[in-house]
Formats: sequence, structure tokens, C-alpha cells
Amino acid sequence: MSDNNHDLAHEFPEYKESIHQMKTSNVHFRKLFDKYHELNKKIHRSDIREDLLSDQEEEQLKKERLSIKDELYSMLRNSA
Repeated sequence: MSDNNHDLAHEFPEYKESIHQMKTSNVHFRKLFDKYHELNKKIHRSDIREDLLSDQEEEQLKKERLSIKDELYSMLRNSA
């Protein structure tokens, strides 16, 4: 079970203001942000056994979340 908080504000506290700004001004960022949090919820629900996913399904969701997180981070760095 994972106790890590993968919320973007916790992952990138130095970009808190940029995250807020980009969510309101960049449609692509907002869509990725929403998808990231949707995946994060699914993974969390699996971790706490509210939803049952196979190990492969959960691993795939984690890979997708990481890919989106990398893209969001790149966008944040380029906006600074």
C-alpha cells in the first residue's frame, strides 16, 4: 500500500503558483492536470482496496501517471 501523496502541489511545491496559473491559462496543461489526478485517484483507491485492480493494471496506471507528471513538470519548468 502506498502512503505517498502524489498531488502535484506536494510533488512540486516550488511551482504551486505556476500550477494554478497554468491550470487557468493553458487548456492542454489543464487536461493533463485533470487526467493526472484522475489516475492518482484510481491508484489510491486500488492501494486502499476500494477498487480491485490487477498488479498489471495498477502498474500501467502508475506508468501513465508518471508520463503525464513528466510532461507537466516540463511544461512548468518551461513556463518559469
